[in-house]
Amino acid sequence: MEAYLDPRLVITLLVGVTVFATILTIAMPLLSTNQLKSRLKYVSTEREVLRQRHREQLEQEKQHAKLRQSPKGYMQQAVKKLNLSQLLETKDTRERLKQAGLRSPAHVVTFLFFRATLPFVFATGAFVYMYLADGFGLPGLTRVLIVLGAAYIGFYLPNIFVANMTSRRQDSVKRAFSDALDLLLICVESGMSIEAAFGKVSEEIGSQSVALAEEMSLTTAELSFLQERRQAYDNLGKRTGLPIVKGVCTSLIQAERYGTPVGQALRVLAQENRDIRMSEAEKRAAGLPPKLTVPMVLFFLPVIFIVILGPAAIQLMDL
Repeated sequence: MEAYLDPRLVITLLVGVTVFATILTIAMPLLSTNQLKSRLKYVSTEREVLRQRHREQLEQEKQHAKLRQSPKGYMQQAVKKLNLSQLLETKDTRERLKQAGLRSPAHVVTFLFFRATLPFVFATGAFVYMYLADGFGLPGLTRVLIVLGAAYIGFYLPNIFVANMTSRRQDSVKRAFSDALDLLLICVESGMSIEAAFGKVSEEIGSQSVALAEEMSLTTAELSFLQERRQAYDNLGKRTGLPIVKGVCTSLIQAERYGTPVGQALRVLAQENRDIRMSEAEKRAAGLPPKLTVPMVLFFLPVIFIVILGPAAIQLMDL
């Protein structure tokens, strides 16, 4: 114990610790690396990798879209020779096709071709079946009306098909739009620009709604390339065709025009959207009892009567 308390040993240990601390203090700045430069270099490298990957994905999508969306040669020739664009295309034809997710000019050609040819196909099929196969003993006037009805159905069948696609797409967008609006609010309040926020939300919301992710990606591109940002918001509202989306786009346009903070506008819109969803849920819950009346009368009440009156009926039969 006395050896450890020797003054010379204690002084030697203190001198050694001091020298080690001095050397460490001088050598640490020389041994440390610039973490900021390394992080920036890593970020730039990752950015280049992501950019290259995005370019490759866009090229693959373009090639796939060319193979899938290019109309057949005979369709394009038929539409051009018969001048179907002026005969059948209305002012809102392209807008309705865009709402259904059909934006390519090839989709317009295909839509016009089928709208012009399906009446003749349906009428021919009905004529062959009514007059050559089996007329069911119907009079001639009834057969003519059936053929005309088949032609009428063939003429409006492409519109029905597009309307069904639009309805499914709008339902998908409507279900995921509330979550997308909340994510957009979080991104804007975290300091992102509105373009970056739309791009980030389009990546995150794709698992819930592919249609909404596609529309927000298009809006991101339009915000970056169009001269007026108002036009990008207006196009988003027209492509979706939903009042709730149009209301958000109108608020963003007003915030852009009058200098209102976008985060404040999005916070108000998100709260209104949540209130609307809650009111719709309450409305559906309130309408549930009348809808359950018929199933209960048809399925539940007979079973209850059998369970209650069954034992009594068995006892009466045994008497």
